[in-house]
Amino acid sequence: MSTDPYPSSEADSESKSAKKSTARSLLQRFKTFIGQNEPEDREDIQEILCAAHDREILDDDSYTMILGSISVTEKNVSDIMVPRSRMDMLDASLSVQELLPIIIDTAHSRFPVYENERDNIIGILLAKDLLRFFNDPELKIRNLIRPAYFVPETKKLNQLLRDFKENRNHLAIAIDEYGSITGLITMEDVLEQIVGDIEDEYDEEAEQTIFPESENAWRVMAITDISDFNQTIHSHIPEDDYDTIGGWLAAELDHIPQRGDTHDYENLRFRVLRADARRALWLHVRRSTSSAVTNKDN
Repeated sequence: MSTDPYPSSEADSESKSAKKSTARSLLQRFKTFIGQNEPEDREDIQEILCAAHDREILDDDSYTMILGSISVTEKNVSDIMVPRSRMDMLDASLSVQELLPIIIDTAHSRFPVYENERDNIIGILLAKDLLRFFNDPELKIRNLIRPAYFVPETKKLNQLLRDFKENRNHLAIAIDEYGSITGLITMEDVLEQIVGDIEDEYDEEAEQTIFPESENAWRVMAITDISDFNQTIHSHIPEDDYDTIGGWLAAELDHIPQRGDTHDYENLRFRVLRADARRALWLHVRRSTSSAVTNKDN
């Protein structure tokens, strides 16, 4: 019987030491590998990384993140920003009560606020600041907005990420050389270039991706497999060319889906509820009543 009162602590210490040793070993192997293949330019670095990955010196996650870190030094804000035409913005002339449906529907945590015209952004509203509204229903949106952070659309992503960290901002408004609004970009957008897609509290990871609202209406995640969609809603969307309902809808629309886009297919109407600069996120699907009655009779 062991007399050591802290056996688990020793085990943890040994485990940490082993992990550090493995990390050092990996780093030493990678340094040695680079030393044998002196890079002369960025393409050489990428080839070395690829070779190191192929030889399992770098695992998949490390390889992807290193390449992502390199890519942010090459890309500008304009390469990944949400364009002005797709920005969800709030009108400062409206009351908080009037703006709440927009805020709830889009489910963003931050909104640019404009006055008179969309090019005149006067600040940023944080959705969490609306909690004050419940204590003071007469509160004006102007009392809640914070200063907006403007950046040139030509700014490099690595520079923007450093600014985000130093200034504690999470959203920037992109402008062109004439000072006109061209889009917006968030810290999450930049980080996703390094680590891949980041799921937030609205990106539900549960197996359920189709949520019934009534007998003939559903709220659907765009990542839903077409086969699951067809089985649940009893539809006949082709499954040969696309895997997800969002991918199929983008092809049907012939452009990246935008919030508010609608599309009719057979007896179903699709409406995009949420989307980002790259894809649809949430859809609303409704079956026409007449078709539903016919199907029920059959």
